[in-house]
Amino acid sequence: MIDITRSWLYVPAHRTELLAKAMAGRADAVVLDLEDAVPGHAKEAARHNAVAAVAGPHAKPLWVRVNSVDSPWGDADLDALAGTAAAGLRLPKAEEPDAVRAVAERVRLPVQPIVESALGVENAFRLATAHPLVAALSLGEADLMADLRLRDRSALSWARQRLVNASRAAGLPSPPLAVWTDVADLDGLAGDTAAGRGHGFFGRSVIHPRQVDVVNRLFTPAAAEVRDARAWLEQQRVHDEAAWLDELGRFVDPALIANARWLVTLADALEKRGADL
Repeated sequence: MIDITRSWLYVPAHRTELLAKAMAGRADAVVLDLEDAVPGHAKEAARHNAVAAVAGPHAKPLWVRVNSVDSPWGDADLDALAGTAAAGLRLPKAEEPDAVRAVAERVRLPVQPIVESALGVENAFRLATAHPLVAALSLGEADLMADLRLRDRSALSWARQRLVNASRAAGLPSPPLAVWTDVADLDGLAGDTAAGRGHGFFGRSVIHPRQVDVVNRLFTPAAAEVRDARAWLEQQRVHDEAAWLDELGRFVDPALIANARWLVTLADALEKRGADL
């Protein structure tokens, strides 16, 4: 269901009181965080909480972001979560395909490598195709900016497009955008999310519930878009030509039909799930 996940809400795994609130909220998926949001002294407790949480039934997908395999906590995280009922694991600091492959074999769960370094960006397609359990890629933009010594966020455009292209070339869903760290700046969040949507991303990781509605709205197809898409699909059934002009003079060809089919599939899936359209 990654294809229709608009918002991924991070919840620190050592803050057990926040999980129920996140599950009752409007995020499409919840990610229990064992990594950045958890201080070192709380890592073991957070891991214990995550294992208990993924064992129970939940109303929406529950993923876990583990610690890097190169960290002091990574091995214990993987051992504890292997074979559990987690929806999948987010794997930070992903750089080498062999390491991603080893994690997937070890945990037997869907894996989302998070690309956070120059080497990871260079290896994006190889990471995407490292194992059949690789479910999607995403960027860790703060770490990537540090690794590239960037001061201007717009310089990430190339890395973003590299990830989009690698994901689609590998047959994976469009990647979700990284977190917007300025929680108070909802206008900035909206602008950056709209730009990312236009550049081939779908969905976004968020770190606060107030960001969820902005992200959900921007990745929900507009009613007019869906009406047009349904009309084009209906017209396709009666047209002998591979391409035609619709009643408004718009050129409809197989590429437009493919996009319309995806849009209708997305809208129908969101409606079936009861999401606001």
